[in-house]
Amino acid sequence: MSYQWLDWAKRIQALAQAGLEFSKDIYDIERFEELRNISAEIMAVHTDLEMDKIKELFANESGYQTPKVDIRGVVFKDDKILMVRENYDDKWSLPGGFCDIGLSPSENIVKEIKEESGFDVRVFRLLALLDSNHHPHPPQPYHYYKIFVQCGIIGGEANIGMETNDVQFFSENHLPLLSLNRNTESQIKMLFEFLRDPQNQVVLD
Repeated sequence: MSYQWLDWAKRIQALAQAGLEFSKDIYDIERFEELRNISAEIMAVHTDLEMDKIKELFANESGYQTPKVDIRGVVFKDDKILMVRENYDDKWSLPGGFCDIGLSPSENIVKEIKEESGFDVRVFRLLALLDSNHHPHPPQPYHYYKIFVQCGIIGGEANIGMETNDVQFFSENHLPLLSLNRNTESQIKMLFEFLRDPQNQVVLD
């Protein structure tokens, strides 16, 4: 889904951030700070995020801006997919989150699945690496790459975590209300294609 205003706001933010990182002239720094404020104002008008929250998000960023990496675990059991209900919006997503510095993608998703669902898993394979801009996610302040990794349960039991309040498995035709910032229905259905045909090639967009 295309949001032209969001693309402009993100590009302004990225240019402002790079300028703040590399500029030495005080007047240039003031101009780049103003550009960052303009970007925040655009996002505040068009999203449900408050201006102060957006500025706080941007203020924590430094250096040359690149897409953030979000990793999601794909765990099938009895032809159903593992999902957790998020405290953030009380909607459902594949377990996962931002990749932590110092951990590999495999280590990250094993940790996230354990923390959010209670299950111990081992990693099988990479299924998809997607650009959030190419999928119908709601408007968000940042540009995300989303990694989907298939895993298998080797232990543990269903148990909620600090960020989740329910853990269940769902069939493809009976999906719950999804947390669309994290995953979309079309993405979940794409993942079920790997259940039907394990020889499917990795999806890269």
